[in-house]
Amino acid sequence: MTEIVGSIALILGFQTRIVALILALFSVATALTFHNNLSDLNQFIHFFKNIAMAGGLLQVVAFGAGRYSLDARR
Repeated sequence: MTEIVGSIALILGFQTRIVALILALFSVATALTFHNNLSDLNQFIHFFKNIAMAGGLLQVVAFGAGRYSLDARR
């Protein structure tokens, strides 16, 4: 549910920085909790996929949503 609501909020540009930060923390927590067996290649790939997604979300935290978002209309 977190992923669905957060994704919709990001697409619309609603409270973008806060939502992106929550999703980034969620992604790191998921990586550490569920993909922590780095000796398994599949788990290794999924761990760093989640870390990469967190990095992209932190870019949204740093730069905001953009001019066509709901945040920009306020």
